[in-house]
Amino acid sequence: MERKEKTILLRPAKPEFEEGLQFAHYLDQAAEGFFRIMLGRESESIIATAYIDGGHSLSYEHVIFAEVDTKIVGMSSSFTEKQQRMFSEEPLQSAAKRNVIRLKLMRILFAPIWRILETIPEGDFYVQGIAIEAEFRGAGIGSILMQEIENRARASGSTRLSLDVSAKNDGARRLYKRLGMVESSKWPNSSFIPTVFIRMSKYL
Repeated sequence: MERKEKTILLRPAKPEFEEGLQFAHYLDQAAEGFFRIMLGRESESIIATAYIDGGHSLSYEHVIFAEVDTKIVGMSSSFTEKQQRMFSEEPLQSAAKRNVIRLKLMRILFAPIWRILETIPEGDFYVQGIAIEAEFRGAGIGSILMQEIENRARASGSTRLSLDVSAKNDGARRLYKRLGMVESSKWPNSSFIPTVFIRMSKYL
């Protein structure tokens, strides 16, 4: 029996808590558990609460969802360097409530990583994360999301697309290379310490 192709729909996110929970799930998946480490067991609820507000990196304003048959199956989050410079940490800290001390301690502990991740060159359009539901990987959704991001980057007047990817995530790195991105730097930049993540970029 011939398998029917599914229609993939992209749409902007809405400021709703339930969508925020899905965003938080995908974001932590893209970050390989980093946000759960930062915020603890309540990480998804904390991110979903912050997601409803604007003016920060985890806001719904920067999120595009991919849907198949009205079901969310993936997401992307991205923003310009100019937007990033104006971001506030207040919405996440407010949402963290009793976990705010943990958040601040983790920010200190992971300060070197945060400095790299938050250093976005002038004119860049930064991809914070892309994640696809496991059963839909390989269906081209990642490429469709990346094309939408590139369109938004060009429309914003950005001159380059950039993102950070785990050095261990060979599948994602292959996708980005196939889409014309190249490895522009790595962290840590040392011959003696294993690479944790790689920054990839593409001039527009």
